[in-house]
Amino acid sequence: MSDMATLERGLAAMGIELPEAAHEKLVAYAALLAKWNKVYNLTAIRDSSQMMTLHLFDALSVLPHLGAVTRLADVGSGGGLPGIPLAIARPELAVTSIETVNKKATFQQQAKIELKLANFEPVCARVEEVRRDPSFDGIISRAFSELSDFIRLTAHLLAPGGRFYAMKGVYPHEEIARLPEGFRVVESVELTVPALDAHRHLIIIERNGNA
Repeated sequence: MSDMATLERGLAAMGIELPEAAHEKLVAYAALLAKWNKVYNLTAIRDSSQMMTLHLFDALSVLPHLGAVTRLADVGSGGGLPGIPLAIARPELAVTSIETVNKKATFQQQAKIELKLANFEPVCARVEEVRRDPSFDGIISRAFSELSDFIRLTAHLLAPGGRFYAMKGVYPHEEIARLPEGFRVVESVELTVPALDAHRHLIIIERNGNA
């Protein structure tokens, strides 16, 4: 099955409808990731069909749960996940990707150029050193760190009323118990990723008024 057919089948399974141009860019991104991965070791996944499932579908599975977020920070995004697929899927969403490893940020910049992603900005820096005004109404991470560290390192970037979106595997009971004071889980979504036989959860966190 071609990458395009795999993509279209996966999007249909998730109930996500995107324009044809987005389909083309998603497939092009997967090809670009595979190409650069041979030299830069961006991901341990080598097979293109596995990249579709483990990377693109996994990233896009959060799309229906981002609500009205307009400015999204993707922290520790590696090869641009989930930020680049989300930027492709939602051109009106401004995505800033914060990545400390130079070769990974360089790849993201190349992807931005080749895919013509005007709404995507890669930043090579430690997240705790980044400052933005206006700040972000959504901050997302995909296996970046423990929840408490994720919040501690990024809370200064979250706008009032904004939310954290932590992509996790099995439900992180112990991590949630260690959340910093002033933050609470407002929703936990069990994600369904086509062709992936593994637990995936999206943990949505916000300030409870004391932080």
